[in-house]
Amino acid sequence: MYSVVSLLIGVYLAIGGVWLIVEGGSLYYAIAGASLIISSLFLYFKKRLGVWVFAVLFLATLGWTIWESGLDYWRWVPRMGVPVLLAFVLALLLPGFNFSKRTSFSFAGAFLVIFLGAFAMAFVPSNWIYNAPAPAVGSSEIQLGASNGINNINPNDWPVYGRDNNASRFSPITDITPENVSSLKRAWVYRTKDIPPKRYGAETTPIKIDDTLYLCTARNQLVALKAHNGEEIWRYDPKVADEDIPYTAACRGVAYYKTPANSDIKPQSSPSDAITARACNERIISGTLDGRIIAVDAQTGKPCNDFGNQGEVDIKKNMGKTPSGFVAITGVPVIVQGVIITGHQVLDGQRRYAPSGVIKGFDAQTGELLWAWDMVKPYIDKLPPEGETYTRGTPNMWTTATGDNDLGLAYLPMGNSSADYWSSSRTAAEFKYATSLVAMDVNTGKPAWSFQTVHKDVWDYDLGSQVSLIDYPTDAGTVPALVLPSKQGDIYILNRETGEPLTGVEERTVPVGGVGPEKRANTQPFSTFHTLRKPDLTAKDMWGVTLFDQLACRIQFQSASYDGIYTPPTTDQHWIQYPGYNGGSDWGSVAIDPSRGVIIANYNDMPNYNRLVSREEANERGWKPRDEIAHDEGGPEGAGDPQQGTPYAVNVNAGWRLGFTGLLCKQPPYGGIRAINLADGSTLWDRPLGTARNNGPFGIASGLPLTIGTPNNGGSVVTQSGLIFIAAATDNLIRAININTGETVWQDVLPAGGQANPMMYRENGKSYLVIVAAGHHFMETEPGDYVIAYALDD
Repeated sequence: MYSVVSLLIGVYLAIGGVWLIVEGGSLYYAIAGASLIISSLFLYFKKRLGVWVFAVLFLATLGWTIWESGLDYWRWVPRMGVPVLLAFVLALLLPGFNFSKRTSFSFAGAFLVIFLGAFAMAFVPSNWIYNAPAPAVGSSEIQLGASNGINNINPNDWPVYGRDNNASRFSPITDITPENVSSLKRAWVYRTKDIPPKRYGAETTPIKIDDTLYLCTARNQLVALKAHNGEEIWRYDPKVADEDIPYTAACRGVAYYKTPANSDIKPQSSPSDAITARACNERIISGTLDGRIIAVDAQTGKPCNDFGNQGEVDIKKNMGKTPSGFVAITGVPVIVQGVIITGHQVLDGQRRYAPSGVIKGFDAQTGELLWAWDMVKPYIDKLPPEGETYTRGTPNMWTTATGDNDLGLAYLPMGNSSADYWSSSRTAAEFKYATSLVAMDVNTGKPAWSFQTVHKDVWDYDLGSQVSLIDYPTDAGTVPALVLPSKQGDIYILNRETGEPLTGVEERTVPVGGVGPEKRANTQPFSTFHTLRKPDLTAKDMWGVTLFDQLACRIQFQSASYDGIYTPPTTDQHWIQYPGYNGGSDWGSVAIDPSRGVIIANYNDMPNYNRLVSREEANERGWKPRDEIAHDEGGPEGAGDPQQGTPYAVNVNAGWRLGFTGLLCKQPPYGGIRAINLADGSTLWDRPLGTARNNGPFGIASGLPLTIGTPNNGGSVVTQSGLIFIAAATDNLIRAININTGETVWQDVLPAGGQANPMMYRENGKSYLVIVAAGHHFMETEPGDYVIAYALDD
C-alpha cells in the first residue's frame, strides 16, 4: 500500500514538475517525482535499494529546502511536510526490508519528534520585526490639525467618524492601559436585527455625542442608543430594498450637524413643519444604499422636514439610468462649513458607461443642491443642460472624505473610471482625476488641487482610505498637511493647502505592454517616506499546505505575466497583481497618535491572479451586468465582471486562491499591522495580524491559534495610554496591542466578524470600547448584528 501511494505521489510530482520546467520553473519537483517513482518500484518488489533511494531524496529535499527557504518557517511547511510523513511511515516498515526493529523505531521516533516539533513551531509567531519602541508621549513636533476644530471636541465624545475632524482615530482616554487592559469585559451588547441575506458587511463605526451613540445598520436604519447601557432610544428605517445593495451592504457611519444659533428656519408648507424643523437643530445625516441623503432629528429620530423632500434628497437625479444597486452611498458624508459633501459607490465592473461619479454639495440645513462637480463637464455648476446627464462612467468617491473647516476644503479620495481594467476609452479629465486625492473648495464646488497616486490606473488601485490631517514641521515652519495612504501601500505626506508633497515622491519606470500598451504610463509615483508594500513576489513565495498545492501554485506563477508592481493586464495569459485591490491600505484607513508621532497602519499582503477575457468568451460564459441577469449570486468583486462597453471582461482571483483547496497561493502572512515613526517614516515594529482559527483548507476552520496574518478589513483606534484596539482580521478577535512592542495584551472572541473600525468614549466616569460585529461576505466571516461595548471590570 505504501509503495502504491508513494508511486502516485511521484507520478503527480513528475508530471507537474515537467510542466513547471517547461514554464521555466524549478527542476526539483520533476527530479523528486522521478526519484519517488524509482523508490516506490523498488519498495513494491521488496528491494532494499528503494529505502536508500528515498533516503537520498529526503536529504536532497532538505538541502533544497534550506537553499530556498533559509529560516523562513512557513516556507518549510509545504516543502518538508509530505517528505517527513513519508519518511515516518517508511521507517515503521523498515523491518520488512531487513532492517532491525531498533533501527525502525529509532528512525520512526526521530521523524515523529521532527513532525511534532515542526507543528509546535507553528504556534511561535514569525515574520515579526521590532526596531524600536514608540517615542515618548509629548516628544513629537507633529500635531493634529489644531485649526480644524480639534480643540473644540469634548474629550469624552467621539463626534465624527474618524473621532475628530482630522480623522486621527486617536482617543485621549488614559484609564485603560497596557497594565489593566486584561480586565476589559463586555459591558453591554445591542442587536440591530438587520442582517442581509447576502453581501452582508455593515462596516459601521458609531459616533457619540453627549450621552448618546448614533449608528446605522447594514441597510441604513438609523439608531440612537444610551451610551452607558446600549438601550435603544429611537430607530428610523428609510426602507432600503435588498435589490439596492451594491457590492456590500455597508453603512460605515453617520454624521452629526448642529444648526447655527442664528439660523432662520422657515416652514416649508405648514406651521407643523416649522415645529419639526426647529426640533432638528441637532440632526443625524446619513447616506443610503439606494442613493439618498437622510436627515433626522438627533433627539427623536423623526425626519427633518426642512431638509430636502420630507427629510431626504436623492443624489441620483440627472444621472440617467441607475439600475438598483448601481449607485450607493457607503461612506460617511462629510460636512464642511455647513456643506454636506458626499460621493457614492458606482458598482464596479459592470459597464464602461455606468452612472456618473459626480460629486455633489448640499446645504446641511435645507438639503438644497449647492454645486455639482462633473470632471468631464466642468462648466456645470449644479445641473447639466436640459436633455443631458452628468457624464457617465467617470471616477467616483466611494469612501469617506475629510473636511478642513479652516481652509474650506474637502479632501476626496477618488476611485477609478467605470471598467477598472480597461482604459483606452477614458477622457483626459478621467486620466487626470482617477485614483487621485482631490481637494474640493466647498464654496465653489471646484477642485483647488489634485494629487495622483497611480497614472492611468488599470489595477483598481482607487484610493479607499480617509486621509488624516496634521500640522507638519518643515524648515520653513509648521504647515497644514495630510497623511494619504494608498492601496499599493505607499504613504504620502502632502501640504493640504497646495497638494505639494512634503516628503519624497519619485517617478520610477514601471512595466509597460499588455493590452492597450499605448495607454500605459511609463512611470508611476513612489513615496520615499514609507511604503507598506513588500518585495516583489518570486517563485519561492508560492505556497500550499503540501508539495502538491505548492507545485500547482508555482506552475500558475511561472505561466503568468509578472514583472513586479504595475504589471499591465493581459488576455493571452493571466497576470499577477501585487498588492491586490484590497491593499495596502483600504477603507479602514490609518490611526495617528499625535502625542508620540506614530502612524498605526494595518494592511493586506495578498496578490490577485487576473485575466482579461475577450468579449466573445465572456458572452459564451453568460457574463452580463447585474441588472441583466436573472439570479445574482453575489460573488467576489471582479470574478467574472462583464465590463460591458469595452473589448474585455475581467476575471479576478482575489487573493489568488487555489480552486481545489481554497488556500492562497502566496505564503503567509496575508495581513499585518505596523507602527511607523511620523517624523522620518521609519518602521518601529511590524507584525502579522490575525490567526488561523477561522481559516483552513477546503473552507474548514482549523480552530488553531496560529499567527499567520490573515486578510483584514477595518481600521484601528490608538489611545493616549499606549494601546491599539483593532478587530478587522478573519479570526473574529478584537485585540489590544501595546504600541511600544506590538504585542497583543488582551483579546476577545466576537460572535461575528469584526470588519469595522472600533471607537471609544467616556460616560459617567467610565471608558468604553465599542465594536460593531456584523461579519463580511468577502472576508467569509460569520454574519451578525452585534454592537458590543467593553469596559474595565468593576
